[in-house]
Amino acid sequence: MNIYKTQVELKEAITLQSPSKLGFVPTMGALHDGHLSLVEKAIEENELCVVSIFVNPTQFDNLNDLKKYPRTIKKDADLLKTLSDQILIYAPNAEDLYGAKIKSSTFKFGPIAKEMEGAYRLGHFDGVGTVVSLLFDAVQPTAAYFGEKDFQQLQIIKKLVEIKEYNIRIVGCDIIRETNGLARSSRNTRLSKVQFDEAALLYKTLQEVKQKWQSSSILDLNGFVKNTFEKHHLLDLEYFVIANEATLKTAIRKRNTNTYRAFIVVTAGEVRLIDTLSLGKG
Repeated sequence: MNIYKTQVELKEAITLQSPSKLGFVPTMGALHDGHLSLVEKAIEENELCVVSIFVNPTQFDNLNDLKKYPRTIKKDADLLKTLSDQILIYAPNAEDLYGAKIKSSTFKFGPIAKEMEGAYRLGHFDGVGTVVSLLFDAVQPTAAYFGEKDFQQLQIIKKLVEIKEYNIRIVGCDIIRETNGLARSSRNTRLSKVQFDEAALLYKTLQEVKQKWQSSSILDLNGFVKNTFEKHHLLDLEYFVIANEATLKTAIRKRNTNTYRAFIVVTAGEVRLIDTLSLGKG
């Protein structure tokens, strides 16, 4: 399987096949079943699929996290090879993608960028928007595929398409989970066995919140989650939010006309874990 290091090489390879439908899955590598499910969906719906592998420096607010992010491109290529021969891998260096200045652009994403991750990781979504727009320009796909684990990011990408007037269909795909319920993530490889086992508490807690959803207030559910993690010495709760699924605005009270979603972020040692679950109507 060929790995294309430059936009010029990639565009030549795409032109050679001249697909009418080109699917695109942007990743930072260290591929797992969650990524592969996106690729399978892209293969199913398109004539050709491009998978990018690029650890983007401008979306990390923690340089240590950037340094330690797993890089396993040979293993990634071997995994993709098992799915299809209709996959092109684009693995550029930062200069090929960004040019001489590796810096973020600024986007007017509006209120959705100020909630949750936007509040806790300043500049993060500008970094995401910058790299995704550069990748879209390089690949020029007809459809792009993203996991719903990063639900807020998915909404940001949809807003980016609107702002930049891209003719690209954005497809959100279901979360793929480990056997213990933990959402699949490249960061999971950095967990110790004990941390990995204990991290099952994230999804278990979200499921309990959903079970209590109709009979409990948002205030009570916030207290339930806070108390759950206060008792836990291996997992630190960064935030738990119940938000309006359409606007991502943090909810204080339920309204039966709105659909809500729970978002949770926990740290296990130096590893940051996120998860989300739709709760339904208020």
